[in-house]
Amino acid sequence: MTDTTATRPGDGSVPGLDEFEAGARTFLDANAERRRQETFVWGKGTDDVGLFPERTPEEERADVERARSWAQLVFDAGFGWITGPPAYGGRGLSAEHDRRYRKVASGYRTPSLSVFGIGLGMVAPTILSHATEPVKHAYLKPMYRGDLVACQLFSEPAAGSDLASLQTRAVRDGDEWVITGQKVWTSGAQVSDIGEIICRTDPDAPKHRGLTGFVVDMDASGVEVRPLRQMTGGASFNEVFFTDVRVPDSHRLGDVNGGWTVALTTLMNERAAIGGGGGGLDHLGSTRLRQMARAMGRADDPLVRQKLASLTINERVAHYSNLRAMAKVAVDQLPGPELSLAKLALTRTMVETSDVLSSMLGPLLVADTGRWGTYAWSQFVLGVPGMRIAGGSDEVLHNIIGERVLGLPKEPAPK
Repeated sequence: MTDTTATRPGDGSVPGLDEFEAGARTFLDANAERRRQETFVWGKGTDDVGLFPERTPEEERADVERARSWAQLVFDAGFGWITGPPAYGGRGLSAEHDRRYRKVASGYRTPSLSVFGIGLGMVAPTILSHATEPVKHAYLKPMYRGDLVACQLFSEPAAGSDLASLQTRAVRDGDEWVITGQKVWTSGAQVSDIGEIICRTDPDAPKHRGLTGFVVDMDASGVEVRPLRQMTGGASFNEVFFTDVRVPDSHRLGDVNGGWTVALTTLMNERAAIGGGGGGLDHLGSTRLRQMARAMGRADDPLVRQKLASLTINERVAHYSNLRAMAKVAVDQLPGPELSLAKLALTRTMVETSDVLSSMLGPLLVADTGRWGTYAWSQFVLGVPGMRIAGGSDEVLHNIIGERVLGLPKEPAPK
C-alpha cells in the first residue's frame, strides 16, 4: 500500500481545507476501495443487527490486527490525530480539517477502528487533560497511532452508576501506589494494553473526595481479566481483578484525592461518544424497519405506522441535539450535562425499537424458524438492557438532567 499525503504531519505547515481534502482523497484512493452505493433490500445480505460483537477469540485478535495496521497507516499519513497538539504527536489542525477527513473517509471501505473507541473517545482526552508530561508523551501518540488499546476501569460490583462508592484501594508506597480490588463491566479489557482506573486513596474522606485516578499497565503482575458471558451469548465485557498491582506515581492522573474531577472528564467524554455515536434507527436503518413492516403484512397497521413515525421523529430530534453538543466539544469546551440527554435519547429510541419489533415479529423474535430478518433481532433486543447501563444508567442520567439542567433539588440520600 502507498502512503501519500499533500502535507506531511509535523512539518509546521497548515494546509488549506481544499488542499487538505485533496491530500486525504489521494491517500485513501491509494490505500482503500471506494464504498459503493448500497441499497437495502429485504431478504438479501446479512441480517445481523446485534449491538455488541459476538466473536471468537481468534476472530477478535484478527480484527484487532486489521484495525492496528490501518490505524498506523492513517496516522503515519497525517490523518490519525488531526486536531491533536503537535507536542504529543498530533497534527495541530482545526476541527474543520478533522470533519473534512471524516467526511471523505466515510466514502471508502476501511477496517473498523471500534477497538480504539474507548481509548480515543474517553481515556486519551483524560490523559491529555490530567496526566503528567511523561505519561502524555509515552501514551498519546501510540494510542492515536493504534499501537496501544486502552480500557476504562470504573464500575465495581457494588459501585456501578454510583461511581463515588467504589472500594478498589490504592495505597502509597514511596514513589509507587499499590492497587487492590475488583472492577466489572470493563469493555475491551481482554485486548487492552493500558487502562484508566479510579481508586479510593483516602477511606476517611467524603466519598467524592477520596478518589485518585491512574494509568495502569494491563500486563502488570497482579492484573487478571475474566470475561463475562452476556445473555446474547457473547463476552464483550470483563471483570478485572487487581492484586497488589504497582503503579508509579508518575502515572497518577491529577491530584491525589482529586480523582472525581478526572472521572467526570472521562464520563462526559463517554456520554459524548455513546450519545453521539449513532444507534437506534440511525445505526440500524429506518428503511429496514419499514421493509420489515411490509414483509410482515403490518405496513397498513395504524399503530405500527405511528410507532415508526415516532421513532423517526425522535431520531432526528436526537441527531440535532447531538450536533449542538458536538459543536461545543469542537471549540474545546468540556462536554456538559446535555450529553446525558443525548445518551438517554439513544436508549429511549432503542427501547421503543424493541417495542416495535415485538409487536411486528411476535414469537418469531424468540423462536428461530430460519426466516431472514426475524430471529436475528433478538440480538438487538437482548443488547438494549446493556446499553441502558453503559455510560451511566438511565436513572442516574435522569437525576443529572433534573439537577444540573432543570435546577431541581438533589435526590435525598439514603439514611
